[in-house]
Amino acid sequence: MLQWYKIDKTSFYVENRIYEVEAGRTRICIMHNANGWKAFSRKCPHAGASFVTGWSEGEEVVCSYHRHRFNLTTGKGCPGQGDFIKIYPTKVEDEELYVAIESSGSFFCRLFK
Repeated sequence: MLQWYKIDKTSFYVENRIYEVEAGRTRICIMHNANGWKAFSRKCPHAGASFVTGWSEGEEVVCSYHRHRFNLTTGKGCPGQGDFIKIYPTKVEDEELYVAIESSGSFFCRLFK
């Protein structure tokens, strides 16, 4: 089940800059570019570097450490990388950014689903 978390006012963020934020108990990265709002894993799966020091090029985010690239829609790494990042759904309501995180729910919620 998806749980939506309010991040902040969209006007607080500069376009094409990557920010690390908290959505519930999950730390993620967000950014706004020509393709809209994107929310994704905060660390590169290759060596664990933070994406905050990286940048975006078109529909990809680039890790600043080893230049690994990931598609911001699918999460897939470039061919040959064999890795991926998690992409989170986003929405804007009343100029506020929301990000959805998959919640596993409590043991009892899962048990009686």
